[in-house]
Formats: sequence, C-alpha cells, structure tokens
Amino acid sequence: MAVNCRHRLDPKLNQYYFGNAIQSIPNYAPAGELLANDLSWGANLLHKSVVAHDNETVHHGVEEWERQPRLFPLGNADGASITMGSSPRFPMYNNDFGWGKPLAVRSGRANKFDGKISAFPGREENGSVDLEVVLSPETMAGLENDAEIMQYVSEMELVN
Repeated sequence: MAVNCRHRLDPKLNQYYFGNAIQSIPNYAPAGELLANDLSWGANLLHKSVVAHDNETVHHGVEEWERQPRLFPLGNADGASITMGSSPRFPMYNNDFGWGKPLAVRSGRANKFDGKISAFPGREENGSVDLEVVLSPETMAGLENDAEIMQYVSEMELVN
C-alpha cells in the first residue's frame, strides 16, 4: 500500500511541492488469520501500519533506498497480493471540463493488473470513497461468491 509522506515529515514539505512523496508499506498476514477474522481485522492491520509511518520511518525508508535502490514492483506474480494506489483525498470530482460533474473516475490504462486498487473521494462528497478495483475474471468470480465480502458491497455496479 502506498502512503502519503507529505504530512509525516518534520519539517513538512512546502504546500506547493510538486512531485511524489509516497512510500510503500508492505503488510503481511497468514491466510489462516485472515480467514479466522472478519474484514475489519485486516483493515485494522492496514490502519496500524499507516498510523505508525512517521517522520523517523520515512527517513529510514529513504536511507534504505539510498543504500539499495529499487523500483516498486508492479503486478501480482503469485496472485496473493493486492496493491493500493491513488488517494481518497485528491478532489477528482471537482474537475469540470465543461461537461458537468464527472459521473465516475478511472485511472487510465497504465499499471493494470490483478489485485490493483485505486481510491478516490466519493462522488457524493460525504466522506465516501470510490474504489477502482482491477481483478482477473477468476478473482472476480471468487469475490462474487464470497458472502462476507458481498455484504459490504453497496449501490455499486460490478463491471467485468
């Protein structure tokens, strides 16, 4: 999962800084633990990682990268991963190019692979979050047949 580092740095980046200021936070959990707990348990693991990512963690990550540079791996080689990207804070629906308020937001063709999720602020502007989820047909079929996952799906069209 990518985490925004702008507000985690001390001193903070200039508000007009133009560029990426993100780091990757890997999260791991045994499949048995994920299956033994509800969805909120997994979400809480992610939340704890984000909260713990502070100025010291950011600087440590930069030092590690300077010692051993590497590119962020794109894709899902083993089929057991998801990658979270984008930001639910960027006002995507506030862009009007003369056609009115957008009906939906999509991230384009780049970096699409099974398990890629992009988050955008919800169109309704009530604290909701719209997700663009890229799944293979096999993964999608598995989710559609998972009663626990489907109980969280609301007013959303599942597009194959």
